[in-house]
Amino acid sequence: MKCILCSGKTEDFNIYRDKQYKRCIKCSSIMMEEKYYLNSKEEKERYEEHNNDVYDERYQAFVYPIVREVLKDYGKKDKGLDFGSGTGPVITKLLRDNDYSIDIYDPFFANDKEKLNEKYDYIVCCEVMEHFHDPKFEFRRLKSMLNPSGALYLKTEIYDETTDFDSWNYKSDPTHVFFYHRKALEYIKNEYKFSELEIKKDVIIYRV
Repeated sequence: MKCILCSGKTEDFNIYRDKQYKRCIKCSSIMMEEKYYLNSKEEKERYEEHNNDVYDERYQAFVYPIVREVLKDYGKKDKGLDFGSGTGPVITKLLRDNDYSIDIYDPFFANDKEKLNEKYDYIVCCEVMEHFHDPKFEFRRLKSMLNPSGALYLKTEIYDETTDFDSWNYKSDPTHVFFYHRKALEYIKNEYKFSELEIKKDVIIYRV
């Protein structure tokens, strides 16, 4: 198979729970073979198992790095989108608590496609990009939804050569199908013509 992000050649990398994972020779990312993806019903059931209580202080702390960056970069008059907001849109709650204007979109739990036709000053994607079955399409769409001087804030666990894949818990979620290497993040910046990429400890930021 070709890499579903950069179309590079892939090679066999690992087998976990009888699922084959490939490594992209070009961008060094790791991906599950597509034939092992859950179907939509199974995927939704898996997400419904998540206990995403927006009032849970630990959950709030987990997403706060993104919230902090948005609060630093944008104001109450700017318009945001919580893309892949899930069963508990905690980022939306925390920003709205600060009187920020932010919409939600989720293909399973807030599937208002009109939100995808609007423009935003910032978009947040917390623990979403590793679920993308078609990252080419998703990043092209996300970039197109941003206003000039907009920003895309993402949170995921980045794979690198020091990662012990066999013991890496992040791969254990069957809805996690693509694990990004820093080379892949640079590829996204260049391919979709973002002006800037920041890779911080807890958040990835692309600027238009």
